[in-house]
Amino acid sequence: MGDVELGTLLWEPPPDARQTSNLGRFLDWVGTDRGVDLPDYETAWRWSVDDLEGFWSAVVEWFDLPLSQPYERILGDDAMPGATWLPGARLNYAAQALRWTGDGPAVVARSQTRGDVTLTRDDLRSQVAAVAAGLRELGVGKGDRVVGYLPNIPETIVAFLACASIGAVWSSCAPEFGVKAVIDRVRQIEPTVLLAVDGYRYGDRIVDRAAEVASIRDALPSLRATVVLPYLAGTFDRLRFPGARVWDELLAEVAPDDQAFAELPFDHPLYVLFSSGTTGLPKPIVHGHGGILLEHVKMLGLHHDLHEGSVFTWFTTTGWMMWNYLVSGLTVGATIVLFDGDPGHPDLSTLWRLAADTRVDVLGVGAPFLMACRKADLRPGSDLDLDHLRQIGSTGSPLPPEGFAWVRDAVGGHVQVVSASGGTDVCTAFVAAAPLLPVHAGEIPCRCLGAAIAAYDPDGNEVVGELGELVITRPMPSMPVGFWGDRDGSRYRAAYFEDFPGVWRHGDWLEVTDRGTCIITGRSDATLNRGGVRMGTSEFYTVVEDVEGIVDSLVVHLDARQGHPDRLLLFVVTAPGHPLDDAARQRLAAAIRTGLSPRHVPDEVIAVPAIPRTISGKKMEVPVKRLLEGEPLERVANPGAMANPGSLDAFGVGTV
Repeated sequence: MGDVELGTLLWEPPPDARQTSNLGRFLDWVGTDRGVDLPDYETAWRWSVDDLEGFWSAVVEWFDLPLSQPYERILGDDAMPGATWLPGARLNYAAQALRWTGDGPAVVARSQTRGDVTLTRDDLRSQVAAVAAGLRELGVGKGDRVVGYLPNIPETIVAFLACASIGAVWSSCAPEFGVKAVIDRVRQIEPTVLLAVDGYRYGDRIVDRAAEVASIRDALPSLRATVVLPYLAGTFDRLRFPGARVWDELLAEVAPDDQAFAELPFDHPLYVLFSSGTTGLPKPIVHGHGGILLEHVKMLGLHHDLHEGSVFTWFTTTGWMMWNYLVSGLTVGATIVLFDGDPGHPDLSTLWRLAADTRVDVLGVGAPFLMACRKADLRPGSDLDLDHLRQIGSTGSPLPPEGFAWVRDAVGGHVQVVSASGGTDVCTAFVAAAPLLPVHAGEIPCRCLGAAIAAYDPDGNEVVGELGELVITRPMPSMPVGFWGDRDGSRYRAAYFEDFPGVWRHGDWLEVTDRGTCIITGRSDATLNRGGVRMGTSEFYTVVEDVEGIVDSLVVHLDARQGHPDRLLLFVVTAPGHPLDDAARQRLAAAIRTGLSPRHVPDEVIAVPAIPRTISGKKMEVPVKRLLEGEPLERVANPGAMANPGSLDAFGVGTV
């Protein structure tokens, strides 16, 4: 299985892509209907960001979005922050998600806790109507917050869409979150109803959540009701959840056609997502019905080429924005496939078998999962029938060229790798792939339609062919409505708009190449800068974790300061039977010297039991750097926001 160099051409669209893809047909329609000639993707992208009104009005019309009242214009104000979208319009996200009827599958669910579940489109509509009526009986109305402490299962989607249909505001935390992580998040939004499971299975491990649910209830004085789904036990034990209702009691009796959707303003809150919260309280990011609907139909319908009859899945938990993205597959008519459990149980083929069994068209995973499959020398394309698979989405961290090559060689040359980058802040990707564009190893094919992405130097000048700060220069509809409780908007402005006035600074390093592709190299506040050679951490990990015996790694650059020289520190986790001895250090140094540069050979290599990660799996580079610089642990990281809180014990001023 041969690896490739950065920029090697790996995949090209079929000759008829313009005629057969949603994107190609959309561009042709714009030419015919609007008189705008869009012969290629680059021209289309330029038009989409230069003429926001023209582009987004075309999206609304092309997808026939259900506006119960029309808009006065697309942009009432295009300032950032402060843009106002579709003033006068009334709509409801759930109306679009539930517009398809019949006995075709809407949701297909696989779980390690219980048997398979399939909901038809009519099943989904009727269950949403029933739960919406049940929520109303609990006193839930427009603007009230409902929180789900639930896994990635059909009931969670039903509850979310029920909330959306009546104008209530949804938020969710995965049940693997600890009590403090949940409370730090949801207490900020004062929920009225908590929906929770009694527990779950992760692989062959049983996880009971009764004690956690009790603690969360006690910490939320705003709650009017708690509803428990007996997901683990199968039957409801009232003694373990005193005063709580059972899920079946929430399913109020409704007439088959009793499907009402509240008519809501464009920016009415749909859900609240939370930042990782590794260094303080997580930011409660409010997303609106209209912004999410416009952005997601664009991404899923045009960039992923999903439509009625497509099958879509992404491995995610309900605590990650990719769950919200997955659910939006319903808004373009796709069947969505849910998986709840350990993707490595009984082995790394689990998700590939899921994709084969359910005939998935678009499979999304995290980049580390693909690299783990590569390291395990899996060949799912040979072992399983994956001829139907069109795209593999990769996100969470940059996918190195070796990951692209593995997909081509081990999954299939017909599969387009959709390496994408975005964020919880916009609940989407702003750089990704498109059906009309080729894929080059280690590169993201394009800036997404409607996303005015650029790389800026420190003086705010756009740069091409070199690393710069990733910025967004014009508004996107899915930019947050705001932060919950941030009445004057000061916290929101400070998060994105302090460095370049009127321009969103995202916090990633981006290179836009001469051919228009994009390379994300990690967080800009974790950049390595040795002797003037600036490098993102993702490049470093690609080289280090390909060395035999290295399971995981984290690199930190400590700038020279009083009494301390400039130092580059590499922390590694080694596989059993592979100690960090002199031979291993020499292998690491040689690989870094050859693959990166002599300047990036670390000053010290230190073995640690585990690399600190957030709950969503991201390496905690900046908190570790602050810890090594002498800041106290309680200011550096919130254990409740970590996947492995004890891992920080191996770091500190005395470590190096």
